[in-house]
Amino acid sequence: MYSRERHGRTVAVADLTGVRLTLDDGRPAVRFTRAYDLPVARVWRFVTDPAELAHWFPSRVAMDLRPGGTIHFSGDPQLPESTGRVLAVDALSHLSFAWGGDELRFDLEPDGDEHTRLTLTDVLERADAAARNAAGWEVCLAALDTRAAGGPAAPPDGGTRSWEAYYRACVEAGFPSGAPVPGRP
Repeated sequence: MYSRERHGRTVAVADLTGVRLTLDDGRPAVRFTRAYDLPVARVWRFVTDPAELAHWFPSRVAMDLRPGGTIHFSGDPQLPESTGRVLAVDALSHLSFAWGGDELRFDLEPDGDEHTRLTLTDVLERADAAARNAAGWEVCLAALDTRAAGGPAAPPDGGTRSWEAYYRACVEAGFPSGAPVPGRP
């Protein structure tokens, strides 16, 4: 994140790490890739252990980690409690689940013994959610990056100011926008 002058005001500007894409089946998606200096088993816990998810994922999660298992999402003041379904699990390499109308995919690839590449793909129910969701994942993944680096354990706070900067950056980068933002008129 950095600042720049715009219309006589200093505004926060976000460096985007995500990309928007269209999958082979025509569905819209946003994708993020991170590299961590941690073994794949540790990164796997970040995406499957509810205690670890609490440090960076936007909702509290209770998960039956098996294909067809139920996931319960709660604790987000902007969203009602809801349930999803685990779509696929390949221990230490892939987890996908349905959340709302979206499909979240977490893919892990070891790069040697102590390095892991994490790819998060949010397959969107609607294309105009790309800017909104990408901005949210930027905030959440920044919290995960801090956690992975051994930084202070703190869940994403909703990051309203940083979310706004990321959202503006996504719109300026051409991400489709216009989907309702929970908690906003």
